Amino acid sequence: MYEQILYEVEDPVATITLNRPDRLNAWTGRMGTEVKHALAEAEDDERVVVIVLTGAGRGFCAGADLQDLQSISSGARLEQDVSNLDADPGDAEMGASFRGQYSYLLSIRKPVIAAINGPTAGMAVPIASFCDMRFASDRATFTTAFARRGLIAEWGISWTLPRLVGPAHAIDLILSGRQIDAAEAERMGLVNKVIPHDDLLKYVREYAEDVAANASPASMAIMKREVYQHLMDSLEVAERDSFRLMGESFGRPDFREGVQSFLDKRPPRFKRVSKDYRP
Repeated sequence: MYEQILYEVEDPVATITLNRPDRLNAWTGRMGTEVKHALAEAEDDERVVVIVLTGAGRGFCAGADLQDLQSISSGARLEQDVSNLDADPGDAEMGASFRGQYSYLLSIRKPVIAAINGPTAGMAVPIASFCDMRFASDRATFTTAFARRGLIAEWGISWTLPRLVGPAHAIDLILSGRQIDAAEAERMGLVNKVIPHDDLLKYVREYAEDVAANASPASMAIMKREVYQHLMDSLEVAERDSFRLMGESFGRPDFREGVQSFLDKRPPRFKRVSKDYRP
């Protein structure tokens, strides 16, 4: 089914691997469609609690495929029939802001972690920014590159990046297009943590297993929605909405299980969720 990615589920993790290592996993339209389809599969699979996005070989993603960009700049159209991979992951009820080309990642009901294993450039930076967390290899590098290609801040990065690293760092990275290493990315807040390269996927796997063993998938789905929607709201609205959601959570089975498992001194047994889950 997939030509440019690999997709694997090993309970409780679905791993999506960008798989064009000979081109540093340069992004194409087909790759974007395949990733979206795989995310929909993972969201609908009750075995999956956490989704991991990573790259094959020595890079995460070199950004848009330059051959595609050259074709676009010359006026050519890039056409490939991938209608058999049409998919619509995420929670449409979150509204239009979370249904964009890549912003839909924020509406997926399960945590999405970018395991950034190497160079990350151009549009790969906004795509990684739309993931919920970013863990990076100590060999990873980052560059927006847009200004150096005569382009602008694409794919919503002018919204995501200031929220991750602050306006001053965001302006620096966007305007200069300079390359930063993983350590600087961590200091800025672009990545959550830097991991020794050979331990990256092991660390991410262990993190995901800990989340799956101890956190309610239903609660995570609701809290993820809270965080991103409340970024668009006033404090008054966010507080009122949180108060309502907390009241609703008291009536859910996961609250009873969370309390009882704590009292029993045992791991909780929370129900998994799929795409059809509605809080």
